[in-house]
Amino acid sequence: MKIVCVGRNYVAHARELGNEVPTDPVIFIKPSTALLKEGAAFSIPAFAHEIHYECELVLRISARASRIAAGQGINYYDAITAGIDFTARDLQQKLKDKGLPWEKAKAFDGAAVVGEWMKADQFVNKRDINFCLYKNKSIVQQASTSQMIFDFDTLLSHISEYFTLEPGDLVFTGTPAGVGPVEPGDVLEGFIEDDSAFELSIQ
Repeated sequence: MKIVCVGRNYVAHARELGNEVPTDPVIFIKPSTALLKEGAAFSIPAFAHEIHYECELVLRISARASRIAAGQGINYYDAITAGIDFTARDLQQKLKDKGLPWEKAKAFDGAAVVGEWMKADQFVNKRDINFCLYKNKSIVQQASTSQMIFDFDTLLSHISEYFTLEPGDLVFTGTPAGVGPVEPGDVLEGFIEDDSAFELSIQ
């Protein structure tokens, strides 16, 4: 199982970090070991001094796929949830400044959180799914898939041009504006529409 992630897929988020708005999807991969075990708390790693939450919608791939035709992505995932792409922001910036890959800052153990899966077909309009993140019961991120630069179908078509997708693979589809740091004792809760997808403690 692999975890394919999309960066800078919301204009406001790209701008809040001082990045250019992309004209093609920005893709990176996390290993399966980055997936936080279900029900576990997230432990801030010793090598990082500034861990940021990034809430986003996650797709679960249901069929093997390579070079998905435009508009056919819907046939290759069966479930959606909200998740967290944790980022060691201070380390990421150091790596970027040196022109180095981001993996140490993005793909460390426990850096990928997924919530409770919801059947994809319950969402009639995939281009208008609302989701949000609460930190200590205060909302910090809120968006709709209508604000994505690249929608689900476009992402899956692009990703599968380079990487074969297999059942069980996860696709993190990008985070909106409002990312920020976590500290021990914080509690994060992610929602899709009115349904809670996950609740996560930071330690």
